[in-house]
Amino acid sequence: MIRNLLLALGAFMLLALNASAQRVCAAHDVLEQQLLENPLLQEMMEEIERHTEGFINTPEGVHERVQVTIPVVVNVIWNTTAENISDAQIQSQIDVLNADFRALNADRLNTPSIFSNLIADFEINFCLATQDPSGNATTGIRRQSTTRTSFSSNDAMKYTAQGGLDAWDRNKYLNLWVCDLSGTLLGYAQFPGGSAATDGVVCDYLYFGTVGVAAAPFDKGRTATHEVGHWLNLRHIWGDATCGSDLVSDTPTHNTSNGGCPSYPHYSTCSGAPVEMTMNYMDYTDDACMYMFTPGQKARAQALFATGGSRVSLLSSPGCQPPSGGGGCAVASGLNATSIAQTSATLNWGAVSGATSYNLQVKLSSSSTWTTFTGLTGTSSNITGLTANSTYNYQVQTVCGGTSAAYSSAASFTTLASGGGGCTDTYESNNTKNTAKVIPVNTTFTAQIASSSDVDWYKFANTSATRNIKIDLTTLPFDYDIRLYRGTNNSVLASSLNGGTTDETLIYNTNTVSTSYYAKVEGYQGVFSTTQCYTMRVSLSSSAFRTDGSSDGEVEELEIPVVFENVPFGMFPNPASNHITVEVPMDTEADVQVSIFDPSGKATLQQHRVLGKGDNQMSFDVSRLPNGIYFVEVRNGKSLNTRKLVVQN
Repeated sequence: MIRNLLLALGAFMLLALNASAQRVCAAHDVLEQQLLENPLLQEMMEEIERHTEGFINTPEGVHERVQVTIPVVVNVIWNTTAENISDAQIQSQIDVLNADFRALNADRLNTPSIFSNLIADFEINFCLATQDPSGNATTGIRRQSTTRTSFSSNDAMKYTAQGGLDAWDRNKYLNLWVCDLSGTLLGYAQFPGGSAATDGVVCDYLYFGTVGVAAAPFDKGRTATHEVGHWLNLRHIWGDATCGSDLVSDTPTHNTSNGGCPSYPHYSTCSGAPVEMTMNYMDYTDDACMYMFTPGQKARAQALFATGGSRVSLLSSPGCQPPSGGGGCAVASGLNATSIAQTSATLNWGAVSGATSYNLQVKLSSSSTWTTFTGLTGTSSNITGLTANSTYNYQVQTVCGGTSAAYSSAASFTTLASGGGGCTDTYESNNTKNTAKVIPVNTTFTAQIASSSDVDWYKFANTSATRNIKIDLTTLPFDYDIRLYRGTNNSVLASSLNGGTTDETLIYNTNTVSTSYYAKVEGYQGVFSTTQCYTMRVSLSSSAFRTDGSSDGEVEELEIPVVFENVPFGMFPNPASNHITVEVPMDTEADVQVSIFDPSGKATLQQHRVLGKGDNQMSFDVSRLPNGIYFVEVRNGKSLNTRKLVVQN
């Protein structure tokens, strides 16, 4: 009788433990409490949302996308030996953050095909801080013993006076607190806009990193990925309401949170019954079953680091730079790959002051083993013996005499497919309009139609100053055709469909300015070549291209107003050397401010005027500005839009 009772009790406890293995994040609850305690927070967060909306609505190609490296300080608050987690467990969590936010995680390949084209690289890296707020050397790890046996979501771990550790300057560091959280709470984060004293992320020590005491099913480091997502202004994917909104356009509407590992497809019963993106990091699934962010989520995070963003100050943080005179080395940056072929690539990085050599590590993205090249004295290395059509990760370590820096955040590249014939095509996979790759204009490149089903889609933008379009396809191995589209309209604007290997020339003289022109190249009736390339060039011109095949004489152009499609305002010329004209279309009379900012966010030129309904032009003298990249911002009170300007005197 007693034995049966004990067996029944054990079974009940096991079921209870399994039932409690559900992700619990208190970020939304903490936000609600903060809004109650601080009425001004609502206004601040609304301003952040206005800035985010303006950033997202600015056309593609306008933002200067920069890779962000965020210095991290990990504050370990411990009462028992187990809670005082090892450096290795902490480093494993930093590695997971770098993989997940750069879409370098191997399990991203598990993403169903319906969502595979939505996997986003946030271009955000993380490093353990090497310089503290006082300019001294640090490991980026702080430890504090405490008499408290556990903490809740009331932020006590963030104050030394309450048994925790005070935060480092949130304008220079991401604070991560690791401690014993009570109940089933795995972690929580503070959204942008909250108090500086409590800004950061909290994780339970059992659900941090991938080694040590990390406990299943939350032992893949995804609790911190989820919480850092909140810190970067991402909401739960179900919007913390039944069929709620996460403020992102490319995530499906979820009924509510999903736990465990839902079978695919998991349908929502919300309007339209979409397939839920249960593998998104902002759901509640187990660590092994979440492995992607989307471009819409990336845009929300990137807005924080744009001019005027609430976390833009982190871009100038010295936290990842060893203090001068401290005998350390700076972490390498500026990683990029060039001359990518089927079995080789040249890997490059920026020079580091004081470096005597560099170490380079390379591996297949699906592998856990690095191949190391040591003693490199330059800032590039040609790597051979690679596998065709494969994605590789690589990272660089700076060596300064007897001192070495930490390895840089990993970057990636993909080798060309077999039979590439030496093409410079780095745009695959671009077989659909949705996966079209952005290409430079007025630049010649080679590419390849490598199979009967291969179709090449390219995306580019014209400007009001150079709005007319000409596309040339030459060196054709077989009968290839080209068609031109714009925006979401699937009607062909222009095409060139010559027979045989005759060059194709497509001309489209237009008054419509758009950031979403698409060129589609395909083989007629499925012809292709695995050994020969075609040559392509998209040319833009201020004057109309002749359509009769000649190049002599002027073309008469009708005076038709320029239409800006998906562009908030016109700006020409760009690049500029002396003057630029900013053209602002207005629906009604309003007070408008136009500013030109340098990369540090300082306003270099500014005009403030009341503009009338219709098209308005404002001229700026940029001849005295140093060469470089600037940002033109147009603010009319109800909206804010930004475009990139290049000054070349």
